[in-house]
Order: sequence, then C-alpha cells, then structure tokens
Amino acid sequence: MKIAAFNVKTFGEKKVNDEFVRRNLIKIVSRYSVVVMLEVRDKSGEAMKKFLVELNKTRVNICCPFAMVSSKPLGRGNHMEQFVFFYRKNEVKKLNFHQYKEKTKDVLAREPFVLQLECRGTAVEKLVLIPVHSKPQDAKIELDALGDVVENVRARWRNDNIMILGDFNADGRYLSQRRRENVSIASSSYTWLIADDVDTTTSNSNSHTYDRIVVFGQHMANAVVPGSATSFNFQAAYGLSDDQAKAIKG
Repeated sequence: MKIAAFNVKTFGEKKVNDEFVRRNLIKIVSRYSVVVMLEVRDKSGEAMKKFLVELNKTRVNICCPFAMVSSKPLGRGNHMEQFVFFYRKNEVKKLNFHQYKEKTKDVLAREPFVLQLECRGTAVEKLVLIPVHSKPQDAKIELDALGDVVENVRARWRNDNIMILGDFNADGRYLSQRRRENVSIASSSYTWLIADDVDTTTSNSNSHTYDRIVVFGQHMANAVVPGSATSFNFQAAYGLSDDQAKAIKG
C-alpha cells in the first residue's frame, strides 16, 4: 500500500478544468492507494467531485476506483483551505473521520482533519492519518502542537498506528534542524521517514525538505518498507518544463 500527501497550490475549479493540469494530477494520484491533497480551495465541493469522476474514468483506475472524503474549509480570515483524501476502495475502508479542534490556544492555522482507515492485506489493520499544512512562520509551534493531536486520536480511537503527513514547512529558514529537535513529534516515540537531504519542492532555487511523513510508535515504524518513504519528482518523471510543473503544483 502506498500513501502520499500532495500540496497543490489553490487546487480548485480552475485547475480541475485545465485538461493538462488535471491529466497530470490524475497520473500522480493514480500511483497511490491513499492520497491527501492539501491547499484545496473548493467550498462547493463540485471541483473535487469532478476530479474524482475523471480520476475513476482513467483506465488504470476502472478496476479499482477511488472514493473521497473532504474536510470543511479550514483556516483564519479569508484564506481557507481543505484537506481532501482520495483512497482506493478495494484496498482500504473508511472507518471514522474527525475534525480536530483546539481547546484553548489558536496555534494550528488549519486544524487536522483526521481519517481512520481499515487496511486490507497489510501489516497494519487500522491506520490513522493526520494531515498537516503548517503556516511557514509558525512551523515550530504548529509541529509542537501535533503531539496533542496524536494523544487526542489515541484516546478517541484506541489506535496507536498513526501517520502524520503533509507540508510541515520543516526546513530552511522556517525551521532549522536544531529547533525541530525540540518539538513534541521529534521525541523517541516518533520516526521521521523522509531524510533531511530529500528535495520535496518543485523549485530550482532551493532543495528543502518541507514535506514530511512521521509515524508514531515502533509498530508503525516496523510496518514501513525500508527506504520507501521519499519524494516523487513528477517533473522529472513526466519530462515537464519548469512552467508546466508550476502550472500543476505552484
């Protein structure tokens, strides 16, 4: 089973209706069993419904179609985003979802929309996914707050098989390695799967590891195939120009 998170800037009606962009996004999503899309801007839900239809019409997905579950718009002020999960129905079953809410402080710009899945034929029977899109300037305090999210989920569903994934902005000027070592999800209970030297951007001006996957507990760490957690460079894989890659992701 392959799981991914993908931050597509302002993913909504305009990009879904762009045939070139849609076709390449479908190619990317089709590589995986579960994908959570970040920075979705689709208040009506119609754009994601259309994307799901087009995704499932693709030849490679006819035999094993995707389903979808979306959060409500999240954020502060006028900048609202959604987390949207696409998952193959023959590989996983949606068990529960939960919109995390902070009790007191407003630390998380976009509170995680948490999904619990039943996984078929894998080492982990039930898996919890916590998606992240942190505000760059607040990366440290947001990542530190994720420890509370994990504990909330563990108590709610009595499940320690937890994966945190998404755009952490956990590198470069936003978060140094030294400062990152002090956040709650950098304790010995967690394993960071994507190495610090992996470029997760589509920019040629930097090679930062902003996007991360972190798992809780030794059982989850053991269940991950060694070396399988990495970044997919779709620009190189599909032979795209910088402008084409930017049209898709940027």
